[in-house]
Amino acid sequence: MHIDNFNYSILGNNTDQRIVFLHGLMAFSANWRKIANKLENEYQCLIYDQRGHGRSFKPEAGYSPDILAEDLDKITSELGWEDFHLVGHSMGARVAMVFAHKYPQKVKTLTIEDMGPNVLADSYKYYEKMLNIVPTPFVSKDAVKNFFDREFLNLFTPSEKPQVLLTFLMANIEEKPNGQYDWRFSKQAMIDIVREGHRKDRWLELSSFKLPVLLVRGETSHILSSEEFGKMLDINPNITGIEIQGAGHWVHYEKYEEFTQILRTFLQNH
Repeated sequence: MHIDNFNYSILGNNTDQRIVFLHGLMAFSANWRKIANKLENEYQCLIYDQRGHGRSFKPEAGYSPDILAEDLDKITSELGWEDFHLVGHSMGARVAMVFAHKYPQKVKTLTIEDMGPNVLADSYKYYEKMLNIVPTPFVSKDAVKNFFDREFLNLFTPSEKPQVLLTFLMANIEEKPNGQYDWRFSKQAMIDIVREGHRKDRWLELSSFKLPVLLVRGETSHILSSEEFGKMLDINPNITGIEIQGAGHWVHYEKYEEFTQILRTFLQNH
């Protein structure tokens, strides 16, 4: 595995202060670009599509949090990044927890956005059902819009805010060389990532952190409950918890300016 297997971008020139951003399930590096653009005058920022996502390679297997963490180690080693701040959302936050535990010498601070260490063994079934309902490939862009505007919510009841989910899913469908429209990601990889990600809990990793940790929860999150959020704060005094009012699971998207300011303040303080 080589860095050329990944679609990545580096923004900013301050090589003394670096940040790596890890996107969530079914997302891609551009989801972090708006925030990276805001921070690039102060930090050098790395954003990339994790395996199975976007324009990075999509192997048939290898989708556990440990393997995704190994990917990050190899990428940053090839780039010569010896230490950096690490920010992860959702699935990316779970990978970040594993990475910070396995490679503590590389992580200055850890930011966990709306993800906990609990096991939800059947959670992959939700995404499996969601993705199987979408009749890809589509013959045209109009067909994509028509399906998500008129049919999707009649076939599937989301746990998250419907409009945010619809925008997110549509952003993940792109035109292929044959003129059809299909997912940017590997559909099977998405299901495997959730299944593999919940084979074991990550309380051991969370309790072991000696570095400063920022934990951000969306007030109406369907992923990170207020009870789990509180338990995470109790288990490790190095964790600072912030709950953002009016936000769901995609905190940095729904409350972009507030999230950016909270992150900047946390990084400046450490």
